[in-house]
Amino acid sequence: MKLRFRILAGLVLLGLSGPQANAADEYPTRQIKIIVPFPAGAGPDQVARLIGQRLQEDLGQTVVIENRSGALGSLGAQEVARSAPDGYTLLMGTNTTQASNVAMFKTLPYDPAKDFAPVIRTITTAMVLLVKPDFPARDLKQFMEYARSRPNLTAGYGSGASQISNAQLQSRGGMTILSASYRGVPLAVTDVISGVIDLAFADFSVAIPQMQGGTLRGIGVTSPKRNELTPDLPPLADAMPGFEATIWYGLLAPAKTPEPVVNRLYTATQKILSTPAVRERLASLGMVVAPMPPAEFGAFIASEITRWTADAKAAGIEAK
Repeated sequence: MKLRFRILAGLVLLGLSGPQANAADEYPTRQIKIIVPFPAGAGPDQVARLIGQRLQEDLGQTVVIENRSGALGSLGAQEVARSAPDGYTLLMGTNTTQASNVAMFKTLPYDPAKDFAPVIRTITTAMVLLVKPDFPARDLKQFMEYARSRPNLTAGYGSGASQISNAQLQSRGGMTILSASYRGVPLAVTDVISGVIDLAFADFSVAIPQMQGGTLRGIGVTSPKRNELTPDLPPLADAMPGFEATIWYGLLAPAKTPEPVVNRLYTATQKILSTPAVRERLASLGMVVAPMPPAEFGAFIASEITRWTADAKAAGIEAK
């Protein structure tokens, strides 16, 4: 009887665990969707499309990119958080969706730490403070003098990092800036070009083409050091000590996604990021390949929530 019981119990366990294990071993068997919570052309969108194209080759399944912008990326992040934990709906998350949004909203419709299974951090980058070519100030020193004497300068933001950077102009720069919210950074940049607003912070991947094309001009960068792509632009911290906004993107799945599926995605993406052609392409966009495995990425997100919450508080931002 005892032997028969053990055999039956073993069969039951196999029946419960077998399909899940097999599903993970066979993954993927159909189309994968990566949701980008910002508009087409934004930095996270460019990285998602670069990686998605190559994931198709590695995984043998179609990978589609869908943009779900709005509410500082929280709409797209919420959609992924509520998706089935099977590895077929992923998020190209950022420091905005997974960290600073905690300080931006009184009620966030998802938990950045608990509702996701981190897969891999992909890159780190920074932003450029952009103005029109005919903006009166030609360099950082002139900008500081001009901005402090003009209380009506307007700025747009489309991410947590750009919102906090606008606030840092006030808290660290001693100037008054009127900020307007956009569904994404590229939309704010468009309004700088058209003269609707005076300035905007944009990821390097968005800023560089505008500067190269002569449609916008850079004043300074949010990184602690100069960037080799923009050697003439000083860190904003040179004039405003403590000013920094280093940002990152990474792939995440819904919480409870099977570990073998997460590991499969991590391995494939890590392989892609180590490819010289991909690294060179990302470098041309001002991005540094900075992969983190799932567990490390999860711990990093927890620390980033603390960091960005403190930055928002120091900049005087109140949750809405």
